[in-house]
Amino acid sequence: MNLLRQNDLVAIITGASQGIGRATALALARRGVHTVLASRDEGALQTLAREIKASGGQATPVRTDVTDRAQVERLVKETIARLGHIDLCICNAGVYVRGRIEQSNIGDFERSMAVNFYGSLYPLYEVLPHMLGRRKGRLVAVSSVDGKKGLPFDAPYVAAKFALTGFMEVLRQELHGTGVQATTIFPGRVDTPMIGNLKVPIVSHKISAERVARGIIRAIERSRGELVIPFVLPKFLIIASACWARFGDWLTRLFRLEGEEKSA
Repeated sequence: MNLLRQNDLVAIITGASQGIGRATALALARRGVHTVLASRDEGALQTLAREIKASGGQATPVRTDVTDRAQVERLVKETIARLGHIDLCICNAGVYVRGRIEQSNIGDFERSMAVNFYGSLYPLYEVLPHMLGRRKGRLVAVSSVDGKKGLPFDAPYVAAKFALTGFMEVLRQELHGTGVQATTIFPGRVDTPMIGNLKVPIVSHKISAERVARGIIRAIERSRGELVIPFVLPKFLIIASACWARFGDWLTRLFRLEGEEKSA
């Protein structure tokens, strides 16, 4: 069943103030979904909410730090109290933490895990009992191709995204038959402020946040368990690495997929 064809849908979107989250909120609002916008940037949330409402959509901005479990709990409880139910939870908040392993410290990993892993785990855990009780809903986590194939200099980011990927893989299987479904999205490089200072090779060119949002919508409509965006080159790298690790490493070096910080 195509969830987005139903009426009176409510979606929580974290990291909604910019990038993929913002584009996804706009895409869902155009389909009549009441979007609950979560981010630390209250000003950006208010601006987005006004834009959605001006276009005839429905939006509720709720300032939320996803690394604070109490704030996430409040977000979910207030959404249910105001709107009655939650049909979609799209966990998108993220931070790009980059650096050579020998030059990184444990704090870099803790910061990455706080946002990129626990920042998704908290909303998923808070929403899950509600959806299981209704036997309806979809949980979406935005991971990264980095969550399938680690790239040099991305260890803190990769560690968190691999953790999220593994969690979602187990969750998807455990939810079978419950009426609740789980989807993991694996974008490649995306043209957002998060990696604005990163220069990447043409073979790994940055795609638009809107393209990822369209992919998220398509994955929801088609009940996909996983979706890699763009499909061809990242999928080839993932499969090549899974079959032969050193070949995947060689491709990474050949195309310099790690990119280069412009400030360097």
